[in-house]
Amino acid sequence: MTKPRVVIVGAGFAGYHAAKTLSRLAGDRAEIVVLNSTDYFLYLPLLPEVAAGVVEPTRIAVPLAGTLRGVRVVIGEADEVDLQNRWVGFTQPEGDRNRLAYDRLVLAVGSVNKLLPIPGVTEYAHGFRGLPEALYLHDHVVRQIELAEQAEDPAEQQARATFVVVGAGYTGTEVAAHGQLFTDALHAQRPRLTVRPRWMLLDIAPRVLPELDKRMSETAQRVLQRRGVDVRMGTSVAEATADGVKLTDGEYVPTCSLVWCVGVRPDPFVEELGLRTERGRLVVDEYLNVPGFPEVFACGDAAAVPDLTRPGQICAMTAQHAQRQGKLAAHNIAASYGHGRRRPYRHHDLGWVVDLGGKDAAANPLKLNMAGLPAKAVTRGYHLLAMPANRTRISADWLLDATLPRPAVQLGLVPANAVPLESAAPEMPVRVR
Repeated sequence: MTKPRVVIVGAGFAGYHAAKTLSRLAGDRAEIVVLNSTDYFLYLPLLPEVAAGVVEPTRIAVPLAGTLRGVRVVIGEADEVDLQNRWVGFTQPEGDRNRLAYDRLVLAVGSVNKLLPIPGVTEYAHGFRGLPEALYLHDHVVRQIELAEQAEDPAEQQARATFVVVGAGYTGTEVAAHGQLFTDALHAQRPRLTVRPRWMLLDIAPRVLPELDKRMSETAQRVLQRRGVDVRMGTSVAEATADGVKLTDGEYVPTCSLVWCVGVRPDPFVEELGLRTERGRLVVDEYLNVPGFPEVFACGDAAAVPDLTRPGQICAMTAQHAQRQGKLAAHNIAASYGHGRRRPYRHHDLGWVVDLGGKDAAANPLKLNMAGLPAKAVTRGYHLLAMPANRTRISADWLLDATLPRPAVQLGLVPANAVPLESAAPEMPVRVR
């Protein structure tokens, strides 16, 4: 008898945990296939630490093979779904086209950079959603500090030592916080660099971390300002050029570095399915089922999952929701084959953690607001628990960073034209000829 096949499209927080949970529940009673553009699950929350040289990039790239036991991994980019005949079309890394038939389908394609119609941004800014972008930013920061040290013109020196981050949400705040510490360390190694590197954090919101508790925002802003980060709330970029950015308040800031952390939007692949969407996300019921297609499930950033704790609203696009929804999708798929009962998605907020580099962090586990070293301990403990693998290696990196000078060299592995700011999957660099 042929085993039923479950195809999971995407191996982010939702897809990875759906596959891992389903492999445990189904055993060898089902064929589980993960279709993903890379052969790893990327632990996004530690990406700022990769850019700052605290954690090695391979630490946060968890291999799918070996950590998803009994799961078949197919590398490719999904670009078509035939809902009537039940197959997924995809393009393999070397351009070959193929398809996968399914009995159950989980759509967990995630999100991409959110772009705004601001002149020059797509030409001169770089996003921060994948490993190539983090590796590029690390090299770029080191390069600009080196060039600033060599510059004879004080104006050029200041421009090269100025770094502008747009978006004061979770990612942008951490990038600016880690970035200031990183460039201060680089500055200390270069006596000929006469200006202190300057980081700017911009957002049209009234405060940093606007989506989090106000006390966490106050903690983060206090740390940023103490370090010298120029925090500008109610301000954004009006235009970007090769030499700098014009702000919405009229000021022109000479800079060679514009980091785009404005936010994300659902992968455009969702809109190509011809199914009902809400704010670009695939409409599902509280059981993560797509209406009219009981064999199709969706979860994570690409799914508009009803928030049963706030009637009439949908769940936010967060890693916490994605991970829990992935696990629930696995349980409900097992239930569709008679193993257990299906359950609606209902969550309880466990709080947030924000790593601000050095000894600083902000956290509110179970609504208990914390700052400083206690928050740092909670933050790192949370990340280690959430990591599916590489915990010892990450801990070793943290220990080495706390006790030894941080090595900072530019390897040039990812050139600027390989990571353009676009609404495409940021996990893979663009091929450079």
